[in-house]
Amino acid sequence: MERTWSLKDSQDLYLVSAWGKGYVGVNTAGHLVVRPDKSPGDEIDLLEVVDALREKRLFAPLLLRFSNLLTHRLREMHEAFAAAIAENEYRGRYLAVYPIKVNQQRSVVEEVYRYGADYRFGLEVGSKPELLAVMALADDAEPRLVVCNGFKDDDYIKTVTLAAKVGHSIVPVVEKPEELALILKYARVHGVRPRIGVRVKLASPGAGRWRESAGAKSKFGLFVSEVLELFSELRRCGMEDCLELLHCHAGSQLHDIRRIKDAVGELAHIYAELVSQGAENLHYLDVGGGLGVDYDGSQTNYPSSMNYTLEEYASEVVYRITSVCDEKGVPHPTIVTEAGRAIAAHQSVLIVNVLGRSGLDGFAVEEDLDAIASSAEEVAQPVLDLVEAARGLTERRVVECYHDTIQAYEQVLNLFSLGYLSLEWRGFAERVFWSTCARIRDVARGLPTKVEELTELNSILADTYFCNFSVFQSLPDSWAIDQLFPVVPIHRLDEKPSRQAVLADMTCDSDGKIDRFVGLRDISRTLPVHDLVEGEDYYLAIFLVGAYQETLGDLHNLFGDTNVVHLRLLEGNGWTLDEIVPGDTAAEVLSYLQYDVGQLVEQVAKSCRRAVDSGSITDIEAQEFTAYYRGELDGYTYLEPEEQ
Repeated sequence: MERTWSLKDSQDLYLVSAWGKGYVGVNTAGHLVVRPDKSPGDEIDLLEVVDALREKRLFAPLLLRFSNLLTHRLREMHEAFAAAIAENEYRGRYLAVYPIKVNQQRSVVEEVYRYGADYRFGLEVGSKPELLAVMALADDAEPRLVVCNGFKDDDYIKTVTLAAKVGHSIVPVVEKPEELALILKYARVHGVRPRIGVRVKLASPGAGRWRESAGAKSKFGLFVSEVLELFSELRRCGMEDCLELLHCHAGSQLHDIRRIKDAVGELAHIYAELVSQGAENLHYLDVGGGLGVDYDGSQTNYPSSMNYTLEEYASEVVYRITSVCDEKGVPHPTIVTEAGRAIAAHQSVLIVNVLGRSGLDGFAVEEDLDAIASSAEEVAQPVLDLVEAARGLTERRVVECYHDTIQAYEQVLNLFSLGYLSLEWRGFAERVFWSTCARIRDVARGLPTKVEELTELNSILADTYFCNFSVFQSLPDSWAIDQLFPVVPIHRLDEKPSRQAVLADMTCDSDGKIDRFVGLRDISRTLPVHDLVEGEDYYLAIFLVGAYQETLGDLHNLFGDTNVVHLRLLEGNGWTLDEIVPGDTAAEVLSYLQYDVGQLVEQVAKSCRRAVDSGSITDIEAQEFTAYYRGELDGYTYLEPEEQ
């Protein structure tokens, strides 16, 4: 007798505790919950949120952002470095700057800046448009650090200089040798003593998907020899005190702690040598980004994971810098990190609804196979072989039967292609083949030992669950770089999943799917899901989507931004909606691509008038159709429930 399925079984199956890091759990109702500050009693039921939003006519797909969780991430980062600083008797400070490229949405940047105020955390920009946004946002009485990375032209440097003149604590980082001349030019023009940073190319290699973004061939930065030339030029101008920040880029999503140790150690040595040579005002050491996110929960040296914790990261960074500075006898600098992924990824969850499914294990064979096998009627031999394989399936012969089934079906298809088999027999063989494969899979699941060559049947026979979203808009990294994102049903977790599925989106592109999932031992090619119940909605949550996914998304098939909702946990109990950002309408998406929406309406109205003149529709029908067209332009780009 099979034991009762438990909530813990679901947590273990979907590895919720491993990748959720205390932020995600399952409640007694079998619903997925988010715990923004990791406290088991303070949680937000995702199904409850979805149902409440439906009442407000806000439908899936929905992007939920958890403000308290973002606050908690910033606090954890501050506390991890505070502990490392105390442990190593470090005499400098720690600052995080949030790279807004990770998620440039206004509300996210504002929240990071607001919640980071207690720790004096700042911002990082990589372009002039980002700088223009931040200049208006970062308007404190005591300005916080703004680091300016990226390629810089004349206007970018002029903007930086003017921002410094009006009081911003802003440091342009020299990425190419010629940028220094622009900084000095506008400093003279506007009478500003510039604060200058420089990014150095490290010899230490990167790791993971972005390994080429570090090292000698990295896109940005100066070689050590060029850094020395830059400092010599500043000294010649009597401006050596203007060099305040030394920066490096060790890579993104660094999954191996050794790469971090090597990079920070090398950067610290360069810093110490520069200070020893007279760069006495060099007091920021920016170790860049790279702090990973454990997308699959394995905490291993794998591109979608990381073999260290936040605490280990902070400890290693502080220890390496302390050791080098003490050895060289130079001051301990302020440590700066640009760990945007680790700050933003956890705070956003994408909720999608399942619209339907298709599967290959639902083929029924109504015919009497015994009768066909003994029939006097002339039946093609490959069809008979297929029937015999189906009739002879047993546990003992399961592998042999599988081979016979594959071979017979291939021969059936060849016969049909050559014109020697009718369409009716081809259809019959197809049903026998898929029904036999499903039975083989079921028999194999019950075997005491795993048969490797039969495990592929789980993927072959997996359902396709059609979900109301666009991979290209909401999960571009899943499509572009095979990034793993944890996917879990938000309800029915007190039930054992009975199906295996891949997820297909609503675009007409065959790449619009998710077929790689977090697995118990390795990447899984299918996701355990529950059978769909007619008349009931089925929702899936996709986690760790707060970094990069929103701003990298595109308009494939003109699916736009989803509805976005900011949630905040209330003290004591419950939650509230802080902000609702409606998703794109069809009109908005069309306007992004230079369509004149007013002109489109007029064109349709003109077609309707022509149809009235020809007598194919009435005046009332023309008016109704035009009004309907206008209404659809103002509607959500994703599928919505049928009007009752």
